[in-house]
Amino acid sequence: MIRLKQPLVLSAQSGNVASPLFATAAAASSQQRRAPGPRAGGRVRARRISCASTEEAVGVSTSVTTKERNLTVTAIVTAQKPTSMYISRGLDDLQDLMGKTLLLELVSSELDPRTGREREKVKGFAHMTLEEGKYEAKMSVPESFGPVGAVLVENEHHREMFIKDIKLITGDDESTAITFDVASWVHSKFDNPEPRVFFTIKSYLPSQTPPGIEALRKKELETLRGDGQGQRKFHERIYDYDTYNDLGDPDKNIDHKRPVIGGKELPYPRRCRTGRPKTIADPETETRSSPVYVPRDEQFSDIKGMTFSATTLRSGLHAILPALSPLLNNTRCFPHFPAIDALYSDGIPLPVDASASFNIINDVIPRVVQMIEDTTDHVLRFEVPHMVERDRFSWFRDEEFARQTLAGLNPICIRLLTEFPIVSKLDPAVYGPPESALTKELLEKMMNGLMTVEEALQKKRLFMLDYHDVFLPYVHKVRELPDRTLYGSRTVFFLGDEGTLMPLAIELTRPQSPTKPQWKCAFTHGPDATESWLWKLAKAHVLTHDTGYHQLVSHWLRTHASVEPYIIATNRQLSRMHPVHRLLHPHFRYTMEINALARESLINADGIIEEAFWPGRYSIELCSVAYDATWQFNTEALPEDLISRGLAVRQDDGELELTIKDYPYANDGLLIWNCIEQWASDYVTFYYKSNEDVTNDQELQAWWEEVRTKGHADKKDEPWWPACDSKDNLVQILSVIMWVTSGHHAAVNFGQYHYGGYFPNRPTVVRKNIPVEENRDDEMKKFMARPEEVLLQSLPSQMQAIKVMATLDILSSHSPDEEYMGEYAEPAWLAEPMVKAAFEKFSGRLKEVEGTIDERNNNPENKNRCGAGIVPYELLKPFSEPGVTGRGIPNSISI
Repeated sequence: MIRLKQPLVLSAQSGNVASPLFATAAAASSQQRRAPGPRAGGRVRARRISCASTEEAVGVSTSVTTKERNLTVTAIVTAQKPTSMYISRGLDDLQDLMGKTLLLELVSSELDPRTGREREKVKGFAHMTLEEGKYEAKMSVPESFGPVGAVLVENEHHREMFIKDIKLITGDDESTAITFDVASWVHSKFDNPEPRVFFTIKSYLPSQTPPGIEALRKKELETLRGDGQGQRKFHERIYDYDTYNDLGDPDKNIDHKRPVIGGKELPYPRRCRTGRPKTIADPETETRSSPVYVPRDEQFSDIKGMTFSATTLRSGLHAILPALSPLLNNTRCFPHFPAIDALYSDGIPLPVDASASFNIINDVIPRVVQMIEDTTDHVLRFEVPHMVERDRFSWFRDEEFARQTLAGLNPICIRLLTEFPIVSKLDPAVYGPPESALTKELLEKMMNGLMTVEEALQKKRLFMLDYHDVFLPYVHKVRELPDRTLYGSRTVFFLGDEGTLMPLAIELTRPQSPTKPQWKCAFTHGPDATESWLWKLAKAHVLTHDTGYHQLVSHWLRTHASVEPYIIATNRQLSRMHPVHRLLHPHFRYTMEINALARESLINADGIIEEAFWPGRYSIELCSVAYDATWQFNTEALPEDLISRGLAVRQDDGELELTIKDYPYANDGLLIWNCIEQWASDYVTFYYKSNEDVTNDQELQAWWEEVRTKGHADKKDEPWWPACDSKDNLVQILSVIMWVTSGHHAAVNFGQYHYGGYFPNRPTVVRKNIPVEENRDDEMKKFMARPEEVLLQSLPSQMQAIKVMATLDILSSHSPDEEYMGEYAEPAWLAEPMVKAAFEKFSGRLKEVEGTIDERNNNPENKNRCGAGIVPYELLKPFSEPGVTGRGIPNSISI
């Protein structure tokens, strides 16, 4: 069922009703600007309803000089009830009693034919009614006023007010009602004397804007752009760009100084400007504050705020983790695997004297802190992750290690191996010999003589997970950090006849240094115990590399960070009346707020990512390196991404052929991509009748220019940016943005607890070098005697593991007010029958995708998603219930 985000009343035209509010603004604009006949683009002009007086309707003649009759218009404002007390609440209550809560001004879509200027606005105060949250105003409107194109709202309260919608009714006839979808915070006039403007739900390209609201359309965009000066205030709605210069706090601790991310040295997408002053210790670093400014309408709803907020990460985790410190030494490893299993069964008893802290976190992570039955004691106990629940030993097997590259949490990094021998592109003078330790002889041996390397390449049977060149420059830096290590790594997989992958070999590399030569070694699952345990240790290193890359690049960079510039540019350059703004708006819900919270508590200096993931203080710096080396807008499209990695080939008919037929992420992702692309195509076709309409759209062109030259300024000169010069290119641009915010993000986010909640499956850090690197007698002796203990000592500490598991539980959860793609229709879409029909088709196709995915998961021929103990691939199932479900595609990056 398609749901409405806000109540919507569509006007029902009736020939017996005399109402200036019925006449569509499109018709008014057409009459004033164009000769009679069909509207530009072939659409039929909406019928203009005349505003004849009652006497004229019954045949009574009236004089031409008869004074113009006024019509009574009732404005009903639906607002959210104030949820808290504040100092000036008494004054505001008094203002309500006086009947002056909101000052409304109706703006005509037409110009005054006598002066050629905007008509005089009709004003009226809205007063509180007996129905909670409802305000009402009676206004006398001249019958020649024409269609209302906008409503200005001035909030007379001292506190902001959230307005849901404004309904205008002519006379007492509900059938005349037209609704302005507001869904926005209206600031107090004491904070800003300028009223808010809300436009009709009908969408207009700039050239089609009714003349009476043209100036307002331009003024509103100027307001949203701001002047780039001063510190932003909580109530403001100004969108502007800045670099990531607020991750450290050198005034608090000079060791928290971090480089500015964004610019020539460290390229990066831009974030929203806050205008906070610079720190004393470092003039390049912006001071930190809480909360971090984001434009008011980008902030969480009350429901979302209760389920995920700064409190969740900062107050919750910071309350419980210090209480655990006496129990868990931060460097202490788990003594044995049953101790890890106990986190999900017995749990860890928590100190009685810290119950207040537990109440805080219990409110936000109820799945983690639980009360022991029949007692008042609390225990830290985690839910059993889905993959461990199905098969507790799956993480240990090579088959699962390989399967998760196609159907796990990070299925977007594996590539077809196309060149051999494998050679590093890094400078050998700095990093050592470029040749790989993965030789032809080794790979052919591990293929059991089935074919030569050359034959395997020709048959597209070899694939690689390559974290060699991207990580090698950071090996020595990371090794200087306490209790962690790093290698560059390569893992080669073989595609068998049954369509599943098997790992053949892993290469670990330490680059040369002034004191040591380069070290590299190839590991395989050998026939004896020693090689088998070294292989398990090598896999742990690779999994750690994949986990770090997933969190920083596949997830944070390619969704959160890269999308924020799209949001800023959309609000700065596309009017709320613009059809593209209204198409993209649901895909941007909560993203700027979640990104601000990430800068506050996740990716900041000594934040959760730095503390618990192996890159430490180099996390976002490394993310910048990956952005510079790999990020391209065109390959963010799923089909182009698959082609660029060699995982698909485009046929002559335009269809894709997958290199690995049973590739669950690609199989399901292409279904979602095709639904999005068709919806975008139908939408664009309705509003743009020709390529010239696209190129002549000044707002659209300014938007795309700003995305490239300001939002992603460090890549503005790259040749791969598509030109926004045709309907087809516009569809592709919009499809990329809609896919990244929905399907891509869902695929790399909502399985985090399912796959990472059992941390040996996806360790966030490895703390010890592999024993054979130095071949020290004491290390090798310990390894030979107790290899399991060496593995446990290499994995995250107890504190690191618990912190990550609690964080992943939060990040994997759907909010109760989640808006899933295809579920909620924007009012503006429903106002146009053809757009409404296109959305209904889009929604229906997504429901069909649900069934298709279920069928695939139950098909035993699909061995990468169906089998004994295998977790079905559901990350791209469109819909979900709240909580940690491992499925569901929200419209936006909302967590």
